[in-house]
Amino acid sequence: MIRKKLIAGNWKMNKTATEAAPLAQEIVAAAGRNTDVDIVVCPPFTALETVGKIVDGSSVKLGAQNMHHEASGAYTGEISAAMLRDLFASYVLLGHSERRSYFGETDAFINKKVTASLKNQLKPILCVGETLAEREAGTTLKVVQTQVEVGLEGVSNDDITNVVIAYEPVWAIGTGKVATTEQAQEVHAFIRELLTKLYGEALAQKIRILYGGSMKPANAPELLAQKDIDGGLIGGAALESRSFLELINAAAAAK
Repeated sequence: MIRKKLIAGNWKMNKTATEAAPLAQEIVAAAGRNTDVDIVVCPPFTALETVGKIVDGSSVKLGAQNMHHEASGAYTGEISAAMLRDLFASYVLLGHSERRSYFGETDAFINKKVTASLKNQLKPILCVGETLAEREAGTTLKVVQTQVEVGLEGVSNDDITNVVIAYEPVWAIGTGKVATTEQAQEVHAFIRELLTKLYGEALAQKIRILYGGSMKPANAPELLAQKDIDGGLIGGAALESRSFLELINAAAAAK
């Protein structure tokens, strides 16, 4: 089955609302009517409203970079799913390696966010991936299996097709290092096999698995041509419209 490619830009802690506006405008102007590829931009919380208004009515969807699993309450500095939905966000990144490593987020904690996002009609992009030490120790597949299984605990067959998985080898994020095409495809195929065991072949074939480790215009065509790589979770290359649009074009050509 042909899965529609998805290119998601994670702006991380970059771009004020003022700086975010022209970037969003350039993306909408160039790709706002694109129907060949699903496009998501994930600005910081403070720019969500600004960017949301700019992408409204276009094919570009709004995503957030994180959320808290509780609906409301005494969680200073946190943002709920309902708050994101109120700004018309459609997607939310969960379990990014930076959240895991810098803020101590565990698989079980991330799972609470995944189930909360689905209850609020937000599509989670669940990030999984191994560190350099784990890859060198030969435990990549074991680590990824645990992150996927625990992260998706309690997600029903009805909800699973609203989940996107992003494989991001931690050692290749922002380092300029990229997993070889073979390394990336191997893990993507393993995740697909795991999803088949959890949800059956038909549903597993509908779930998109993105690659999230320093994808750039130069390496995107080869990565996107792989059987189980359904798009990219883009960091640095998403902060400049030209490179981001080149990745969208590469995804459209790979379908």
